[in-house]
Amino acid sequence: MTETNFPTPSAQAAPAKNYKNIVIGVLATGLVAVSGFLIYAKTQSAQTIQQQESQIAKVSTEKSDLQNSFDASLARLDSMSTVNTSLESKLTEKNDEITKVKTEIRSILNKKNATASELGRAKTLIASLNEKISSLEQDVARLTMENQTLTNDKAVLTQEKEKLNQDLTATTTAKVELEKKVDVASTLNASNIVITPINVKNNGKEKVSTTAKRVDKFVVSFDVMNRIAQTGKTDIYVLVIGPDGQAINTGTETFTIRDEGEKAFTAKVPVELETAKAKNVEFAFIPGSTFKQGNYKVMIYQNGFLIGQGTRELKKGGLFS
Repeated sequence: MTETNFPTPSAQAAPAKNYKNIVIGVLATGLVAVSGFLIYAKTQSAQTIQQQESQIAKVSTEKSDLQNSFDASLARLDSMSTVNTSLESKLTEKNDEITKVKTEIRSILNKKNATASELGRAKTLIASLNEKISSLEQDVARLTMENQTLTNDKAVLTQEKEKLNQDLTATTTAKVELEKKVDVASTLNASNIVITPINVKNNGKEKVSTTAKRVDKFVVSFDVMNRIAQTGKTDIYVLVIGPDGQAINTGTETFTIRDEGEKAFTAKVPVELETAKAKNVEFAFIPGSTFKQGNYKVMIYQNGFLIGQGTRELKKGGLFS
C-alpha cells in the first residue's frame, strides 16, 4: 500500500463544514439579538408614545377642567350683575381686583400650548378668584341687607314725613282759620259817632250850623275800641254819601271792603291803638263843592268791615238864616 502525506478529500471537508456552522450560529444569534432589540425598542417607543398621549390627555383634561371652573366663576359673577348702582360703587375696588385675575386666567386658557406650569398658575388664580367672588358675594349680601334696611327706614320716614305734612297741613289750616277768626274778632267797634256841621266865620271863629249853605265842613268824631286788638297803628277809612246818594271822594285811592271789593274812600285816618282801651278819633271833612240840603251819611270802615255809621241832616234855611 502506498502512503502519502497529503490529506484525503474527506479529511479536508470536515473543517470547512464546521466553520460554516459557526458562522450560521453567529448570524442566527445576531439576528435574534437584533430582533430582540427591535422588539424592545418598539415596545419602549410604544410606551413613550402612550405616556406622551396620556400626558397630553391629562393636560387637555386639566385645561378643560380649569376652563369649566373659570366659566363657573364667571357665571357666579354674572349672577351678581343685577346689584344696583349704589352697591356697585361700594364694590368697585374688589371688582377691579377680580377683573385683573380674570384677565390673567383668560390669557393662560387661550394659549393653545399652555404648559403644566402655566396651567398650575391658572388653577391657583381660579382658586383665588373663587375666594374673591365668595368675599364679594358676602359683601353683596351684607350691602343688600343694609340697603334693604335703609329702604325700609326710608319708607318709615316717608310715612312719618307724610303724616307730619298732614298734621302740619291740618295745623296750618287750623291756624289760618284761627287767624281769620282772630282777625275778624279784632276788628274795631265804632261808637259815639257825632257829625258836627261847622260854619267858619271870617274872623276864623267856628260855630255849629245846620243850614246847608252856611256849612263849611263836617267835624266827625267817634270812639273805637276792641279788647283783643293789638297795640299799634291801623287805618280807618271814612266814606261820606251825599244827599243824592253818591259817594263823595277826595281822590282816586281805594280800600278793600271784604264783601264788596275795592271802593274809593272820602278820608283815611291813621289811628294809634292800645289793647282794650277806647281811642277817640276826630277829623274834619271839607267837600270839593258846597254842601247841599239833605241827609249826609258817614260810613266808617276798618279791617274791611263797616264798623259804624251816622247821619247828619242839613236844612235849606230861611230867608234871613
